[in-house]
Amino acid sequence: MTGEARPVPDRTDWDRRYIEGDLPWDSGEPDGHLASVIERYGIEPGNALEVGCGTGTNTIWLARQGFAVTALDISENAIAAARAKVAAAKVDCELLVADFLAEEVPGAPFRFAYDRGVFHTVPTDEERARFASRIADRLGPEGLWHSLIGSTDGPPRDTGPPRRSAVEVVRAVEPRFEILELATTSFDQGEHSHARAWILVARRRG
Repeated sequence: MTGEARPVPDRTDWDRRYIEGDLPWDSGEPDGHLASVIERYGIEPGNALEVGCGTGTNTIWLARQGFAVTALDISENAIAAARAKVAAAKVDCELLVADFLAEEVPGAPFRFAYDRGVFHTVPTDEERARFASRIADRLGPEGLWHSLIGSTDGPPRDTGPPRRSAVEVVRAVEPRFEILELATTSFDQGEHSHARAWILVARRRG
């Protein structure tokens, strides 16, 4: 498998996966890459946007660090699960059912935007550029975006995160962002420890 386009699940597909518990991306633990980026770049708490929050694990972590988080997911079932987890964690977050590429997101401007494995699901150059542009439009001046992106590096595989090349990432992101970091890593230390990934950190231009 390379970085070729492939069909993107729609709302029904995502809702079905949450009903069936088919969630290989959901470890139930905050992403260590996110914590590392926050620390390395000295990102101070402020308004934060999480795109594709799933069941809310990283949303809760950000809120506990003092961020005012607006988090969205295309799946109603994901947001229902996230609301239950947020309530149990006793943190305050704004959780929305929304398609980021098609629907408006309240709360801008944001200081920080984050997605774990959402940008890489977008199948075409044009749509990935649109995703990046929509992130940029919702960030304030000097706002930072961190994305964890499945990489075309590593041996062939037929499962795991979608794969994007460095060229595909840069082509979509660079027009609206200064790329501060595009580093190779493993997607996680659990089920996808074998899968290579990109850590993207980018600053909004202008």
